[in-house]
Amino acid sequence: MLRQIQYFQAVVRNDSFSRAAEECHISQSAISQQVQALERELGFLLLERKNRKFTLTPAGAYFYQKSLILVADYERICRESLRIARGKNACLRVGYLRSYSGREFYRAVEQFAQKYPDVELEIHHGNHEELYRMLQEEQVDLALNDQRRAFSDTFVNLILTTADSAVELSAHSPLAALKEIEPGELKNLPCILVASKEQQETEREYYRDIVGFQGEFLCAETLEAARLLTISGRGFLPVEGSGGADNADSGLVRIPLVRGGEQITRNYCAFWKKDNSGYYVETFAEILKQQYKTAE
Repeated sequence: MLRQIQYFQAVVRNDSFSRAAEECHISQSAISQQVQALERELGFLLLERKNRKFTLTPAGAYFYQKSLILVADYERICRESLRIARGKNACLRVGYLRSYSGREFYRAVEQFAQKYPDVELEIHHGNHEELYRMLQEEQVDLALNDQRRAFSDTFVNLILTTADSAVELSAHSPLAALKEIEPGELKNLPCILVASKEQQETEREYYRDIVGFQGEFLCAETLEAARLLTISGRGFLPVEGSGGADNADSGLVRIPLVRGGEQITRNYCAFWKKDNSGYYVETFAEILKQQYKTAE
């Protein structure tokens, strides 16, 4: 009956017997017969047929919604049973920047999870130094991180993108009208950083000594909390990654960060230990790379 239910779901999902048959790799007559067999087994009609079209009966609409949950539960039970039978589950541990706002990472996670549903994904976040330590101590298998030091021969250093640096400001700030801004022009406005308590001083040093922000610093534990501070006019937020606010409707505006009239850029990379390379690590890195390529 499970297979018949899946055929029925395909028909409803595609709103067509022919398209459902193509999706399920069987003939149109075969899928029609399987749905009819399911109706006989259930003792009621799922579909109201008229000429070449159909509509769901009230009972069919209810059955369809509940059957989606049923099939999802069945697939989960099968995966968990397989994990128990094998005695362990494949696991991929991935880290990303705590303040990262690009969508490519999230799409890569989604795509990987769909392609390898039996692989457990552990997601960790941290600041640059935290992710670097996680890689060294093998607490994560791969990390999406920014480049702040020369590449090490210990790691695979895959450059995913060279992103333009920017800052986010409240849409109501007088500075919001600027087309670009230099770090020195922000000296009278606090810089809002996303950092754990342990990494706050490290992040301050980087943004003060390397990037060139010379004013005060405020720290928030999460990106959402940092953006709320920014919206309320408490300071400005350096943007990590390609994502961010780009219109006043969000309460924030994003302004390119320049130095000497030249756009400041930063490399974002996938890092993993060379001696920790494996199929799932390299596959996730390739999926991540494709997401950035698609976004270009």
